[in-house]
Amino acid sequence: MHPQSTLAGAQPAPSQPTQPARRRVTDAPTRMFHWLFALSFAGAYVTAESEHWRLLHVTLGYTMAGLLGFRVLYGLLGPRTAGLGLLWRKVAGARDWLRAAPQAVWSPAHWRQGPNLLMALAVLLLLALVVPLTLTGYATYHDWGGWLGGEWLEELHEFFGNAVLAVALAHVALIAALSALRRKNQALPMLTGRVEGRGPDLVPHNRTWLAALLLLAVLAYGAWEWRQSPAGLLGGASAASAQGEHRHHDDDDDD
Repeated sequence: MHPQSTLAGAQPAPSQPTQPARRRVTDAPTRMFHWLFALSFAGAYVTAESEHWRLLHVTLGYTMAGLLGFRVLYGLLGPRTAGLGLLWRKVAGARDWLRAAPQAVWSPAHWRQGPNLLMALAVLLLLALVVPLTLTGYATYHDWGGWLGGEWLEELHEFFGNAVLAVALAHVALIAALSALRRKNQALPMLTGRVEGRGPDLVPHNRTWLAALLLLAVLAYGAWEWRQSPAGLLGGASAASAQGEHRHHDDDDDD
């Protein structure tokens, strides 16, 4: 038989399905910070009213403060896409956006910018509110407001906690609404770091090693706090009191 007849009768190989084009828009340290920050706040908020979980609440609050410090440094020293200046420029453009709204009332491109401004504003508010939240929490834990009488400092700490919760819920609601309107999961880039579409990666380097270091630092700090506590982080009010007295004694020794 002629070789060509065999080739002619052969069936063509099925074509492999092509994978959709995807590009990276968020690096690993930013995503790791986002989820550690969210989990820390959720845990701290849930344990806020229980004396039994007080040490865990305090540890998670300190963790949020440390994560905020990392985010500020990474925003200053990291890649441009993770810079806090980028968020600020978006928020600063809100005034021009509002001024142009009456003339651009029928412009879809103009109204698509609105949610981006709100998202940037929510992120900046969350980061800013963590400062008074953790400061009032630290002061409450060490009873700095006791000399003025009353529970005003604890109530102030609770106020900032509820403010962070309100902004966080608004942030989540905005993501859900945009996901429904655009028929695309808007939270997915914070999980995978990528979005569908052709083009170059906005973030050429993922920096997985830095995300791993951040996670290890948070876990190491939690383990250290656990070992420092006489009865662990879940030891109740007595353990919290003992640890507070231990730290107060250390402060007196330093003086």
